[in-house]
Amino acid sequence: MPPIRMVDLQRQHSSLREPIEAAVRQVLEDCDFVMGRAVAEFEAELSRYLGAGFAVGCGSGTDALRIALMALEIGPGDEVVTTPFTFAATVEAIVLQGARPVFADIDPRTYNLDPGRIEERITSRTKAILPVHLFGHPADMAPILALARERRLRVIEDAAQAVGARYRGQFAGTLGDIGCLSFYPAKHLGACGDAGALLANDPDLARKCRMISLHGADKRYRHEFLGLNSRLDSLQAAILKVKLSHLESWVERRIRIAEAYDRALETLQPTSPYRAPEVRHVYNQYSIRSPRRDRLAEFLRAGGVDCAIHYPLPLHLQPAYRRWAEGEGSFPHAEALAGEILSLPVYPELTSEETDRVADTVHAFWKS
Repeated sequence: MPPIRMVDLQRQHSSLREPIEAAVRQVLEDCDFVMGRAVAEFEAELSRYLGAGFAVGCGSGTDALRIALMALEIGPGDEVVTTPFTFAATVEAIVLQGARPVFADIDPRTYNLDPGRIEERITSRTKAILPVHLFGHPADMAPILALARERRLRVIEDAAQAVGARYRGQFAGTLGDIGCLSFYPAKHLGACGDAGALLANDPDLARKCRMISLHGADKRYRHEFLGLNSRLDSLQAAILKVKLSHLESWVERRIRIAEAYDRALETLQPTSPYRAPEVRHVYNQYSIRSPRRDRLAEFLRAGGVDCAIHYPLPLHLQPAYRRWAEGEGSFPHAEALAGEILSLPVYPELTSEETDRVADTVHAFWKS
C-alpha cells in the first residue's frame, strides 16, 4: 500500500491546477508583481469572509506578528504574556522587538494559553497578551479580552493555524486588536511560498500596519515610522484568492475527518483533541496525546502512516529563549504535553479509506 503522507500538497494542487495557473498567468501578463490588483482583491475577499474591518497582506505569518507588535509600539522594556507551547515565531517576534516574553501555562484540554494563569504574570511592564489559536482551536478569548480591558492591555491574536476557526460565532483573528495569519504552504489555507496577513477593525491601526509593511511609508519616499519590507506579492495573492473560495469546504472536510478519528479512537488510550462547545475547530492539526508517543510514532511510520510531533520542546526550555523563563518545571502542563503530543494526517484530500487505515494502525499498536 502507498504511504499516507502527513500533508499531500500535490493532491490539492492537481485539483486546482487550471484556475491557479490561469491566475498566475494573469499576473505575469500584467507584470503587476508588487502591491498589484490581485493583492487588493485578495485582501478585500479575506476581510469580507472573516468579517474583519481590514486585511493587510504581508510577507509571512512571522512578519505579521512583528508588524503587529510594531504597530502597537511594543519594544524594549515592555512585556508580552504568551504561551510556551507554540511555534517559535510567536516568541521570536516579541524578542526581535526588544520586548520580554512572559510565559503562562496552558489549558491541558485545549492546549491554548490558560486565561486563569495570565493575571499572575502581569506586571507594570506588561503591554499585551498574545494568545495562540493552536492547531485550529480558538483560545478562550472572552476572559482574555475582559482581563485586557480591565488592565488596559492590547491583545494580539496569533491565528496562524486558525483561519476560518470561530469563537462564539466570531472568526479567530478578529476579536483582539490585531489578528495575525500565516499562509505557509502546509497550512489549511496555504500559498505557494511564504505569505501572511494582519486583521484589524480599527482603520488607523490597519493603516499603520500597512505602512510598517511598506518601510513605514504613507507615500513614496515619505517614511512616518520605522518599518519593514514585508509585502504580499501579487503571485501569492492570486493563488490565495483561488484557494480562499474553497476554504469552507476544506474546513468542513477536515471536521468530518476529525470526527471519524474521534469515533475510531474513543475506546483507546490516546486522548483525542478536545473541542470546546463554543468554538469551531478547523483542525489545522489533529493532535492526540499518549504517554507512549514515541513508540506509537515509530509504529505508525513503519506501517506507512506519516505523523508529526508539534512540538517536542516547549519554548521556555529552548536554548534561544531560556533566559526569559524560569526553567524546567515552571509550566508543567506545557512540559507534559510536549512529551505526549502526536499529530495524525488530516487534510481535505485524505480519503475515507486512508482515514480508516490511520485509525486501524493506531488500534494495531495497542493490540500489539
